[in-house]
Amino acid sequence: MAVVTKTISVSTKADLDIVDITGKVAEAVSSSGMKDGMVNIFVPGSTASISTIEFEPNLVKDVKEAMEKLAPSGKEYHHHKTWGDHNGKSHVRATLMGPGTTVPFRDRKLILGQWQQIALLDFDVPARKREIIVTMIGGR
Repeated sequence: MAVVTKTISVSTKADLDIVDITGKVAEAVSSSGMKDGMVNIFVPGSTASISTIEFEPNLVKDVKEAMEKLAPSGKEYHHHKTWGDHNGKSHVRATLMGPGTTVPFRDRKLILGQWQQIALLDFDVPARKREIIVTMIGGR
């Protein structure tokens, strides 16, 4: 059993950007030297998440609308009193979604459903550059 860790850099837009990172994760797996195993995709920080999605424009809109209902913009969050950065909604959304996911791979290829992609959801208020940790565990 071997472990290989890589980093993926992704620039995001302000205030809930959803970015398809499937290709970057697939490249990390393909170049890892591993044949079969699991890949864990993790975003450090408390205002972003990793999940899977059918990455099509209308579903991306649906997810954004759902997040707005769960943790609305314009609400005064208690977190704002702590730091004054007005991103309480970003923290709540990321907490609900979680920071990472794990996907199996076989023959150096991700095992995903036909319409399933891996996505970074950046909930923070300013545009950001995110460093995503990709850890492959498996056999060569």
